[in-house]
Amino acid sequence: MKPDPSHRAVVLGEYIIENRTTVRAAAKQFGISKSTVHKDVSERLKKEDPALYRQVKDILEINKQERHIRGGLATKRKYANLAENRKHSV
Repeated sequence: MKPDPSHRAVVLGEYIIENRTTVRAAAKQFGISKSTVHKDVSERLKKEDPALYRQVKDILEINKQERHIRGGLATKRKYANLAENRKHSV
């Protein structure tokens, strides 16, 4: 995906809203960097489509509030998997 940045910002914004996804997940889906996605939806989208920008901003705020919880759950899974692997290897 390499359309002009303004169009790309709108497409990314719509994708984030439809899927209620993170910047990281959107970047992976479109094959571009997290920095590009963030710049597109936080700067370019604001100028291109302010209403869409506000919706995306709300989702990104929710993601920001939840990230410490997701990180904790990932750590919990990591150590549970390590413990399970140790149990099977002994």
